[in-house]
Amino acid sequence: MKIAYISTYPPRECGLATFNYNLMCAISANYPERKSLLQGGFVVALNDSEDLHEYEYPDEVKYVIRQNHQKDYIRAANYINTSAADVCIMEHEFGIYGGESGIYILPLINRLEKPLISILHTILKDPSYVQRIIIREIAEQSSKIIVMSQRAVEFLTTIYEIPADKIQIIEHGVPDVEASEENSVKTLSSFKNHQVMLTFGLISRNKGLETVVRALPKIVEKHPDVMYVVLGNTHPGVIKNSGEEYRDHLKSLAAQLGVSKNLSFINKFVSEQELVDYLTACDIYVTPYLNEAQITSGTLSYAVGAGAAVVSTPYWHATELLADGRGRLFDFKNSDALADTVIELLDQDRVLKELKENAYQYGLHLRWPVVGGEFIKAAKEAILRFDFSDKILKNSIVDPEVLPKFSLTHVLRLTDDTGIVQHAKYGIPNLKEGYCLDDNARALIMALMAYQRSGSKEAFELLPIYLSYIHYMQTDDGNFRNFLSFDRRYLDEVGSEDSFGRTIWSLGHLIGCAASNSYREFALEIFHKSVPHFASLKHLRGIGNTIIGISLYLQAIPTDDGMIKILNDLTQPLIDAFEKTQSDDWQWFEDKMTYDNAILPLALLHSCEITGNEDAKRIALASMAFLDKLTLSNGYLSPVGNDGWYHRGGANPIFDQQAIETMAMVLMHFQAYHIFRVPQYVEKMFLCYKWFLGENTLRAPLYDHETKGCCDGLLPGGINRNQGAESTLAYLISHLTVLKAFELEYEYNKYGQKLEIC
Repeated sequence: MKIAYISTYPPRECGLATFNYNLMCAISANYPERKSLLQGGFVVALNDSEDLHEYEYPDEVKYVIRQNHQKDYIRAANYINTSAADVCIMEHEFGIYGGESGIYILPLINRLEKPLISILHTILKDPSYVQRIIIREIAEQSSKIIVMSQRAVEFLTTIYEIPADKIQIIEHGVPDVEASEENSVKTLSSFKNHQVMLTFGLISRNKGLETVVRALPKIVEKHPDVMYVVLGNTHPGVIKNSGEEYRDHLKSLAAQLGVSKNLSFINKFVSEQELVDYLTACDIYVTPYLNEAQITSGTLSYAVGAGAAVVSTPYWHATELLADGRGRLFDFKNSDALADTVIELLDQDRVLKELKENAYQYGLHLRWPVVGGEFIKAAKEAILRFDFSDKILKNSIVDPEVLPKFSLTHVLRLTDDTGIVQHAKYGIPNLKEGYCLDDNARALIMALMAYQRSGSKEAFELLPIYLSYIHYMQTDDGNFRNFLSFDRRYLDEVGSEDSFGRTIWSLGHLIGCAASNSYREFALEIFHKSVPHFASLKHLRGIGNTIIGISLYLQAIPTDDGMIKILNDLTQPLIDAFEKTQSDDWQWFEDKMTYDNAILPLALLHSCEITGNEDAKRIALASMAFLDKLTLSNGYLSPVGNDGWYHRGGANPIFDQQAIETMAMVLMHFQAYHIFRVPQYVEKMFLCYKWFLGENTLRAPLYDHETKGCCDGLLPGGINRNQGAESTLAYLISHLTVLKAFELEYEYNKYGQKLEIC
């Protein structure tokens, strides 16, 4: 039996990496004839870096997934499917996979043609909507779900509604080694002539080590030879963000309390044999986690397996593992209770030895080879029961292989410390044309989407530039100017209603998904200052853009009744315009179709999502269908041309086709899918997006793979080669929307069902 493992893997410093390595070794230990791990299968490793060669992986790692590269997940599925693997084992933590809460893993497991066993290391008691969906979909695609505690089973069956017969408990494995006869750890200065309290593992603030430090004065008063030893490196993520700040804080706290001599740090990674030596050399092992939400603790399992006397806070795993006299519990953050428990144990050698013996005996059935044998049984059962015909697969509506790699290169080229320049000559910024509010509002939306998707540092650093430009262009009465020269002179007193509406859209987006609270507060201030101008809007597209912004605002602040009334008031003019103009053969809002047409049904879709307005929903669907028939009937997108526009009863101009038309179509279809969950909308969304890549009237791509910009449009004689902000941002927003849609593939591809609009 060969197994494909999906996990982080050493030398990456990560608890799941260590677990997966130990699991591979444990399974191999049940096959003495195997000479290497590679004989039992291979690893698909998760990288937290863009660099495929960040880690020097051993031979058993055959494929590497970069965490935030969606294509890597699909290619990994193909690699596993064409390999000799009989079964796949996946380690799951939300933080190791890309996308919101790690949603990128779903397209991979949706494509697997092998039985899947999923090991859930974290099961949240209060999951977000997306987290709940992810766990349920993992269960749907898995032959068996493995958890490590009874509490995990309870959560899965009650909170996630996963059938109990699909879940199996296999407790966390522990090293299959005994303490060295001559334990050299006992000769270390931190251990010799000391009564030792020990904690080990990657150090970060959520471990609660300060609780132990605060308990030390009371303990030391009774047992002055006590030493608290913290064994382990600081978590790499913590090092990256704040260095050794937490370790230094603990040292400072110990100094303030007068117990510096009773605190020792051993900042190193230790082997399993060394770890067992440390655990058996200590008198008391402490896990002082800060809250109950720890469904599995590998360090706790190791301590019990080594026969340590464990004192712990009552988090979920500890309450189970330390039951029946295998350890002692004290309340969260209660340093006095910890001190009393430690003093009691150090005062009573018989009680301390009894705790250690109980833990050791229980730990015998947790030894890794025993655990490996349980996984072998589960894998054989999964292979035996797997019926590929039960797993109906369908090619993805969205093909990630055709998507260019997302890049901010051209946006960065167009952006300076004032904002994004609106025009370009070919791929070079045209500084003579200066800046406009429209583009900086779009740029803010795009940067937010990029940051949401991957935590892009580049995108995050662009946010204050675009937000600052919007603030600079707001007038004292709350309205906005639009144009600014390169030397920062205002070129108008009041901007267009379109630019006003797009700005409200961007502010609503920011309020709903702010990257920091200060940005959100700033956006709220600008937004509220502009509200008095909402009632004076006359032009349908300005109204439509504003409706989208208000709807996004209300998703974040749904209790603002005054804004709900404003949304209803602004929605009515679109409804009235449609009812006044429409006929059996003309389902539109005006007697001509001009520019940015899909914005109007898109606005009504946003409005009806918030208000439940049935007229808005009906008109949105009717106008969408009319627009689709006009622009998609050839099997590719051919938007209404700007060369004369499309007048009722006249001819539809083919050129000049603009990128913002395509962006609006992409957003419209994705919003329609979001509301109605009809897969055809995703198909149409992707079809519209491919206009940028060459599926258009001229069969010519507008996206420039060299500059990473987008050409300004399709002309009768070819492509407008200039790559300004509007077209480039339209492309990038469309691209990010497609990537977002691809995250939902598990949903709209499931069994290929065609859902009805309700």
